[in-house]
Amino acid sequence: MLSATGRKYLRGPRGVGFLYVRESLIPTMEPPIIDHFAANWTGLGSYELRPDARRFENWENNYAAKLGLGAAVDYALDIGMDAIWERVRLLADDLRRRLRETNGITVRDIGQEQGGIVTFSSDHEDSADIKQRLASQGINISVSGPSSTLIDSTRRNLPPICRASVHYYNDEAEIDRLMAALRG
Repeated sequence: MLSATGRKYLRGPRGVGFLYVRESLIPTMEPPIIDHFAANWTGLGSYELRPDARRFENWENNYAAKLGLGAAVDYALDIGMDAIWERVRLLADDLRRRLRETNGITVRDIGQEQGGIVTFSSDHEDSADIKQRLASQGINISVSGPSSTLIDSTRRNLPPICRASVHYYNDEAEIDRLMAALRG
């Protein structure tokens, strides 16, 4: 099973995403919310779920957002998923390397396969202050508090962390700007 939003790395509209479920698993799963599209009433207190993927859908749909997601998928496929991934990995690896070389900055990313979301904190400045300072220079990052990833944050005793996301449309000059701004 895979569930994902369409707005982040696919660059689709907010409020739409997708769910993939292996066909053999569909009959074993009951959605948390169902309506008359996902199931047929069989009695006043009973229903029968559709046998296919429509059991996970609702009657009301945002068709414009679905079309936007389709366009975003087509756009990404035209560029090529491998090309996008290679570019994102190149930029993210470069940013992580530069951050690690910066005194007082700790890169917080773990795992064997790291994506385009680069997280870090500073020994000298609060993450919210870094975000505000960078925003005043036209550089957008976000701050993720411990509640965003409570289990991991608690286990690793993480403070609120800065989150810089790179994508294929970013360039090295933007990373240069970010690093210059971080250094003050």
